[in-house]
Amino acid sequence: EHRAETKTARAGRNSSPDPPEVAVALPRRRGHPRGSGVLITCVTVHRQRARRKRASAAGADFFVLVQTELGDVFKITVDTAEGASPAAARRVTGLTASLLDTLPVAAGLAVTRLGLLFVAAESGDHGLYMFDRIVLTGAPTCTSAEVWAARREHGAKAYKKRGGEAALAEIRRTFYTPERCASIACEFVPTRLQSLLLVDSVENLSVATGVLVGELAGGEVSPQIYTLCGTGPRSSLRILRHGLAVTELAVSSLPGIPGSIYTIASPDTGHDRYIVVSFADATLVLSIGDTVEEVNDSGFLTDVPTLACAALADGGMVQIHPGGVRHIKDHQAKEWQCPGLKRIERAAANSMQVIIALAGGEINYFELDVVSGILNEMGQKVMGLEVECLDVGPVPPGRARSLFCAAGCRDDTVRILSLSPGQALVQRSSHLLPARPYSVALAPLPSEPGRDSQALSIGLENGSAVRSALDPVTGAMGAPSARFLGARPVCTARAAVGGSPCTVLLSSRPWICRSDGAGKTATVPLSYTPLDHACAFRSEAIPEGIVATAGETLRIVTVELASEGAFNQTCVPLRYTPRGVSHFGENIVLVESEANDLGTLVKESFGFDGSGKQDKKAKDNEGEMDIDSDDDEAEKDEEEDEDDDDDEEKAAAMTTPVRGPVPSKPGTWASCIRLLSPSSTETLDCLELSGNEAAMCCSSVQFASRGAEVLLAVGTVTGMTHHPLSHKAAHVHLYRHAGGKLVLLHKTPVEGVVAALAHFQGKLLVGVGNALRLYEMGKKQLLLKCEFRGIPTMVKTMQTAGDRAYVGDIRHGMHFLRYDPSLNRLILLANDAISRCVTCQELLDFDTLATADKFGNISILRLPSGAELGNTSNAGPTRTLWDVSALNRSTSKLEMLCHYHVGEIVTGMTRASLVAGGAEALIYTTVAGRIGALLPFASRDDVDFYREVEARLRAEAPRPTGRDPQAFRSYYVPVKQVFDGDFCDGFAAMPHAVQEKIAEALDRSVAEVLKKLEDTRNGLL
Repeated sequence: EHRAETKTARAGRNSSPDPPEVAVALPRRRGHPRGSGVLITCVTVHRQRARRKRASAAGADFFVLVQTELGDVFKITVDTAEGASPAAARRVTGLTASLLDTLPVAAGLAVTRLGLLFVAAESGDHGLYMFDRIVLTGAPTCTSAEVWAARREHGAKAYKKRGGEAALAEIRRTFYTPERCASIACEFVPTRLQSLLLVDSVENLSVATGVLVGELAGGEVSPQIYTLCGTGPRSSLRILRHGLAVTELAVSSLPGIPGSIYTIASPDTGHDRYIVVSFADATLVLSIGDTVEEVNDSGFLTDVPTLACAALADGGMVQIHPGGVRHIKDHQAKEWQCPGLKRIERAAANSMQVIIALAGGEINYFELDVVSGILNEMGQKVMGLEVECLDVGPVPPGRARSLFCAAGCRDDTVRILSLSPGQALVQRSSHLLPARPYSVALAPLPSEPGRDSQALSIGLENGSAVRSALDPVTGAMGAPSARFLGARPVCTARAAVGGSPCTVLLSSRPWICRSDGAGKTATVPLSYTPLDHACAFRSEAIPEGIVATAGETLRIVTVELASEGAFNQTCVPLRYTPRGVSHFGENIVLVESEANDLGTLVKESFGFDGSGKQDKKAKDNEGEMDIDSDDDEAEKDEEEDEDDDDDEEKAAAMTTPVRGPVPSKPGTWASCIRLLSPSSTETLDCLELSGNEAAMCCSSVQFASRGAEVLLAVGTVTGMTHHPLSHKAAHVHLYRHAGGKLVLLHKTPVEGVVAALAHFQGKLLVGVGNALRLYEMGKKQLLLKCEFRGIPTMVKTMQTAGDRAYVGDIRHGMHFLRYDPSLNRLILLANDAISRCVTCQELLDFDTLATADKFGNISILRLPSGAELGNTSNAGPTRTLWDVSALNRSTSKLEMLCHYHVGEIVTGMTRASLVAGGAEALIYTTVAGRIGALLPFASRDDVDFYREVEARLRAEAPRPTGRDPQAFRSYYVPVKQVFDGDFCDGFAAMPHAVQEKIAEALDRSVAEVLKKLEDTRNGLL
């Protein structure tokens, strides 16, 4: 290399030897600081399929995709030449870097065999992109020849001043600099996607910076989880609702409040042709076609309520009403009338069987004779008490009848009756229920061919649901499992979701209960309005739907299984990285700030649009992928005929968030304060902060001097840099809500960084650097009333309750303080024995607190008994000057009750119950977008059970990494009084022999262990 450099320097520009090294400058964004470099953060190599068997004479058979820290993706093409001999390897002669597109900053890139690009985003949703063109004609491009020419010129100047090795070292030190690259590289302006199209995306909560849980939307039963996610232009507020997402397809009004709803299937296609809606004194029959409309020629009686109806196997229909059973076929009706003055109160039917319950507890059973087309009465049974609900399961494929029916009786029992020939209505089993049954449903279970397994779901009047497996031969009921669903009586119905049968449970909110075929049953709610009645719905356009009623409306919906078992989410885009969230009346407030970024107003003055929605430039046809000419013409014709919806979809597929221009000096911030309505997810107001002022935290506060008015306090810092940690100014802003806007009352300057705020006894408690200050409301600024300077490093988190303040230090753990109003002082009660780098905290009770540190540990700390009285000796006013030096010597230490290593940095923590009647749990979020929960045990038996299960599984479960699970959970501190629920859930996936071995050691059956695990899981979700 030295000889090549010397030869180049002597020959000047007329010589053209091969360069000693091949380098290419990447195109740079217009306006990027010349003295600032750009890091390459992600690289992937793709070998082109068309060139795998032969190498190109002009270049290699592969290309490289590199991404910078700004998100710009470049295609690097390698030019090669033959070696000196046939056996010698090919050598690289040049590089070409062309701008492909601007994508989200990725943790990894991968090009699939189908030619799709997967982007595993560092923050925000992952994306799958399709190449719209691979030959980047007209794209900003730089070549290695440009770099080599500039280096030869630079080397000639260096050899004039110095010679030999000194000149070579000088070239290497001074040539590859950001300024030099900026002078060589071409410039570009990032726009929307030009070479790629977004095909699909995977939801991702990373990076999660905070969490808030509560029923803030209004009209929903369960609370929502408001998660602060993402960084930069991919920041968002994700509103997570527990349950499956529901797509509403149609809503229409009804003439009254219905009592039930049914569907009648067509015998030819299997699709539903009628929707039957029953009212208190009438029946409405709707025909299903291109539109849903009322018909009067169906053969149904419309002046009586319908108790049950079904399509029969002979092509007819059956309607059961209080006066009798009506069999309709070929526009002719045959009717069975109730004897005497008796009336039908409950009924159920399938394609072959009809069961009715008369007043007084008499059950009659009818079965269809397919040959004669007559419903024959097969049996009668007097129960001796009123029947509250009745159901017969669907006829299994290849069978002539369903073998069992279920009857719920007024004595709080459910009874299984046989429907086998010669044993009609013989009781096979019964079960005592904790409350009166309201509805029953027999639904088939996924099972082996030849086994017609069924599950019995019972809805109770107290809002609970009981589920039990039914033996297909004897009709015996298995061990039942109960779950509380809501405050309303539970209505049950059969449906199909995801290609498998399920049971719809309707209470204060709708639920879906389905089995995965491996013995694991999942009962998950639907994120939808409460429904009164439901039934399965099938049509050509909707193969698996649900038709339901809610009040005086008829609704057709479908259930999406993409988020099964977890949450469905609504995304609200934000401007900058969210730093904090707080309640503010009926709304919520978010503070957003971005380091090393310019504000929106400054970007707009530069003409920058970070939405990524700019119109793309016309592309050269030569740069597009090779397609037959006929296809090109057909595609052009189709594009001309595209409607507005297609244009919007394509525009959305070409949209990409773009990071703004990089500031030229450190300490530049962009920040805003957003007032958002949780019910409509609309931004009511967004205040942009200027002058490099960044909002770091917020809290609602009610000053005693201002009555009941709720104000908003925001802590800000100006010109803050991290290395070294410094700032120019810091303030506490105070806002009020007026006319849907935030109105600034005043700003109070403080000396340190404000990282935590809290309402405290009619005043505002502020963490200012390593000091804790108590402020009162003033006319022009806040008035300082009390100060505590015993925090070692800096206040990071803070909560208050009663006369106590719970403060987390950024390096030295938790501190419990008490406010003495007689002395107007904050007194330290106890501090942490371990120096924890606190990231978040949550108060569990007056003496107990949960905290997390930046190493992924969660701990439960408690104030030791007698600690509140132990520090009263330091409360005198004469010792004020000496308290700080004596803190560590005289202060009690907090007791650590529990400890658990999560493995990821916990960024948010709160205490909430996710379902009605569920246990209150500790909900946390991690920086990687994980949402977890710690569920407290209510009895010692539960503790012993999980201790034994975890110990047995550690010995039997496979270890893919070879690491002991307990050793991982004890990474920094030995795990204490916390059991790994995810690890214990692995019991269901173990081989049956291992399950029996573990269950035998626990002195339980396998079914009892599975039921115990399921009950614990249902207690949370």
